[in-house]
Amino acid sequence: MTSVVGSSIAVRESSGRPSGRWLGRFPCLDDRATRSALCLKLILVLLHVIFGGALFILDTELRRRTREHPWYTAIYLVLYLATLVQYFFTSYSSPGYVIDVMMAGSGTHATFANLSSFDQRQITTRNKNPSPSTQIVSSVWLRQVMDLYPPGFSSGTWTCSYCHIIQPPRSRHCHDCDKCVLQFDHHCAWLGTCIGKRNHCRFWWYIFEETMLCIWTGTLYIDLLVSKAMKAWWKDLIAIILIVILVFCFIFLILLLLFHSYLALTNQTTHEIMRRRRILYLRGFPSKVHPFSKGIYRNLIAFCCSCDDKHALEAVPPVEDVEARAQPYTCIDVISCRCC
Repeated sequence: MTSVVGSSIAVRESSGRPSGRWLGRFPCLDDRATRSALCLKLILVLLHVIFGGALFILDTELRRRTREHPWYTAIYLVLYLATLVQYFFTSYSSPGYVIDVMMAGSGTHATFANLSSFDQRQITTRNKNPSPSTQIVSSVWLRQVMDLYPPGFSSGTWTCSYCHIIQPPRSRHCHDCDKCVLQFDHHCAWLGTCIGKRNHCRFWWYIFEETMLCIWTGTLYIDLLVSKAMKAWWKDLIAIILIVILVFCFIFLILLLLFHSYLALTNQTTHEIMRRRRILYLRGFPSKVHPFSKGIYRNLIAFCCSCDDKHALEAVPPVEDVEARAQPYTCIDVISCRCC
């Protein structure tokens, strides 16, 4: 009885606060991580509005050109809107979770269809007395995943200590999303989601569009500075400050774009490059060879069509095959496009 009274008092106190009343109207904002992700999204949208809006406010010559040649500004605004749409499209896309493949992948979806919701939850948690149906699904998934690893590894080596499921190769548990992600690259705080198998290509396109928008916006601000039209000194000052910020953004974006283009061409992830020595099944491979690379052409096909093949799991290649790829190129290899 005392606990009930105490909890009711706490509820009244929290509801009496302005923040408690405000958050009570929006249950989705109760989570601190959700609030921070929404704040970052709001900041990014505001930055786009500030840079785009200040451009049309300060540059009277641009407004005149817009009236005379509206197609030029229309193309810029299309790129502007497409970048924001791509941002939200990537932000709310799934990176590809291991549990989804486990439940809907080949060889397991038929078994999961006959399980109750309670049994399905048991698969992702430790259970001392699992049901027979849970054991069947776990054994099927175990055989499917362990065939992807080189011989000599046990299932305990690849069992996630948080999700308690067997991780396929190239997977990793994300502490922000609290899920194991397929082909984990990194967790993007600005997007509020992980970058993985299913949305890495979308992330690349977002960076590309953001880079193009940054270049075009910077060019328009430079035109504002070099124009001979009469304008106040404070307009030049604001334009210089915004150009400096755009230069830093451009350097960051172009480096990020080049890096992820390199990842796409070589079929790698940021996590694999940064933690290669800590990933057990990558230690036996030559350091200058990319184990999962299938050639530039096939790597790009897999990168661009990852959503169409979202349930496919990638096996660790034999060391002999990778060492053969490490051999120097010959004239015949160049003619036959071995790198592709």
